[in-house]
Amino acid sequence: MIPSSLDNALITTFDPRSLVFLFDMIGIVACSVSGTILAKHKNFDVFGCLLVSMVTAIGGGTVRDVILDRHPLFWMVDMSYLTVITASSLVMQIFFHPNSKRVDRFLKLSDTIGLSAFTLIGIKVAQSMGANIPVSLLLGVITIIVGGIIRDMICNEIPLVLQQEIYITAALAGGVLYFVMLSLGIADWVTEITTMLTIFTIRMLAIRYDWQFPQIEWQRR
Repeated sequence: MIPSSLDNALITTFDPRSLVFLFDMIGIVACSVSGTILAKHKNFDVFGCLLVSMVTAIGGGTVRDVILDRHPLFWMVDMSYLTVITASSLVMQIFFHPNSKRVDRFLKLSDTIGLSAFTLIGIKVAQSMGANIPVSLLLGVITIIVGGIIRDMICNEIPLVLQQEIYITAALAGGVLYFVMLSLGIADWVTEITTMLTIFTIRMLAIRYDWQFPQIEWQRR
C-alpha cells in the first residue's frame, strides 16, 4: 500500500505492479546479457550461450521459488521471461565480439544491474509469501547468486561470490535499507528505486576502487 502522507498526484503516476515487473525484466535482461557475454567469450555456440543465459537469468529465482514452495514456477507461467532471455542473448551474440577488451567491464556492469534488480525482486517475492525479514534478505541474495554461480561453473570460472569482491555485502546493505524505509512508511516505489540504486552504487564503487574483504589467515609462531 502507498502511504497517503505523500503527494498522491505524484504517486498515482506509478503502477506498483508494472514497476516491479519492469525491475524484474531489467534483471532478466542484465543476467541474460552477463551469461551470454561470458559464454561467448568462452567460445560457446549459439545454443550453449542460450543455455548459459537462461540458467543465469532464472536459476536463482527458480531455487528461491522451490524453497518457498511457490508453484508453478514464474517462468513456466509467463513466457515473456524465456522470450526476453532468448531475444537479449541472440542480440548480444550477434553484436558482441568475444575478444573485445571490454568483456570484463560489460560483464561486471550487467552483473551489477542484475544484482540490484534481483535482490529487490527476491525480497518482495519472499515478503509476498509471508517470510520474515532475515529469510527475505537471504532469499533476495539467493535470487541473484545462484544463477551467477551456475554460470561461472559451466564456463569453468571461479564463482564471483566466492572471491573477495564486495558483492553479497552490497545486496544485504540494500536489503536492510529496503526494510528500514518500509518501516518508515515511505512509498513503495521510492523504497524500491532507492534500494536498487544503493546496491548498484556500492557494487560499482567497489569495482572502481577495488574494495575487497581481507582474507583471514592464521600464522603459526
